[in-house]
Amino acid sequence: MSRFSRRDFLITTAGAALASSMAGPALAGLETPKRGGTLIGTWGGFEPQSLFVPPGGGSSPYFTSTKVLERLIRLTVDLKFEPVLAVDIKPSADFKSYTIKLREGVTWHDGNPFTAEDVVFNAMQYWKPISAGVSLDALEGAEAVDPLTVVLKFKAPVPEFFLKSVLAGKSGLVIPKHIYAGSNIITNPVNNAPIGTGPFKVKEWVRGSHVEYLRNEKYWNPGLPYLDRLVIRWWRDPASRAAAFEAGQLDIGTFNPIPMPDIARLTSGGKFIAETKGYANSAWVTTIEFNQRRDIFRKREVRQALLQATDRQFIADTVFFGRARPSLGAVHSSNTIFFTKDVQDYPFDVKKAGKLLDAAGFPVKDGSRFKLSLVSAGWFEENIKIGQYVKQAFEDLDITVDLAVPDRATSLKRIYSDYDYDVAISNNSGSIELIPSTTQYYTTDGIVKGAAFRNATGYSNPKLDELVARMTVETDEPKRIALAKDFDRLATIEAPLLPMVDLEPVTIVRSDVRNHSATADFMGESWAELWLDR
Repeated sequence: MSRFSRRDFLITTAGAALASSMAGPALAGLETPKRGGTLIGTWGGFEPQSLFVPPGGGSSPYFTSTKVLERLIRLTVDLKFEPVLAVDIKPSADFKSYTIKLREGVTWHDGNPFTAEDVVFNAMQYWKPISAGVSLDALEGAEAVDPLTVVLKFKAPVPEFFLKSVLAGKSGLVIPKHIYAGSNIITNPVNNAPIGTGPFKVKEWVRGSHVEYLRNEKYWNPGLPYLDRLVIRWWRDPASRAAAFEAGQLDIGTFNPIPMPDIARLTSGGKFIAETKGYANSAWVTTIEFNQRRDIFRKREVRQALLQATDRQFIADTVFFGRARPSLGAVHSSNTIFFTKDVQDYPFDVKKAGKLLDAAGFPVKDGSRFKLSLVSAGWFEENIKIGQYVKQAFEDLDITVDLAVPDRATSLKRIYSDYDYDVAISNNSGSIELIPSTTQYYTTDGIVKGAAFRNATGYSNPKLDELVARMTVETDEPKRIALAKDFDRLATIEAPLLPMVDLEPVTIVRSDVRNHSATADFMGESWAELWLDR
């Protein structure tokens, strides 16, 4: 990622510029977009449990829901905020309120108008209690001043970049009040066929196969989408996706959709491209997580010993074929604002790990120190390999390991609902802004039984919670960065979970697919601007 200034982040383009910016670089005079056609896409994981999962639910439902549901603003590939459903977001002088001007002429897919009342409902009934967590703890009210104006009121100052990051992030999707009001948002059946304001409408979800979307003919930007039809399909494994590309059954796949050794072969003829742009606001990692509900893992020295026994460089080089690098702390190394090298390191050292376990009261007895259950989430092929490696690494410490590699549904249930594991291999992605995308894995408010990809370890530390709470109200940039680095240092020392490797995702795409990878979180954007040069 290139280095950029804080000022760049805070730029929000004027509403009048949106039509050209949404159309992307193709309208800058390079090519004239073609209308029509069907795009078939996938990602490097499995089918979602629901097309939209309000608390989060991981990358699969995020991928499917964002073709239908939109946000108020988004982050470009140049890391600048630009309008979507909102044309302007302006803070008060004391940063305790924000005035949001909404776009005119927007309707939901069922024909109802999108208004300020929808945003008020989202702010108080969806974002604050369900999707955003501690990031909106200071939000105390939302008022619809007129049909296109909302004022958010906070009990404490809220940094502009922080709030805009929340609204442009995974927790900022906008859902219709008239559909969700009076219902349980999390279990509402419409989540299986969401209704949004986006460029595509859900036609059907054929479970076990695909979801089909059709062009929204009444989309608020009348020039978009270019496609008539979008199909997201799922294949069982990366090799099957590679075969689908070669057979002409697949046009685009995000987040490492094919085996990494196949990338060079598939792209060598010019028919396909490997693109690494489009992930700047979605930093992916593979994590190792220790269940604090088990007495043995409440001992910090045990957690630190097992990290010391794990060769992260081996994982990066062997499992990911060099398309990853060993993680250092809780913050992804690509985060040029908040990343610091000044954290506790755990260099690979089996002898030191053994001494830590001895000192913690777990010497070898009858050939084993203790027994643990290791769950390696089976939604990525790489997780399977990492689970096998970690099992061997722990056994080298004379630990008895029961390894399980469940399918996606069972992995989610065991790790995030039943807490049925001692050590888990999982994944998460964090945005440039740490709250809540990174912090929710460590803070007490992130412990939400059944909510996937949050704090499944049960770790709770008032000092860490306090650091995050202070970050949410600190408007002085250098002080906020210092707090973030303090968070990273403490989280890395405590190590209830830590990233093992920072991933470098790749998108595989046919060379005749245009205008892809043009946002900071391409996988989670609407894909309205994509078109086919056929």
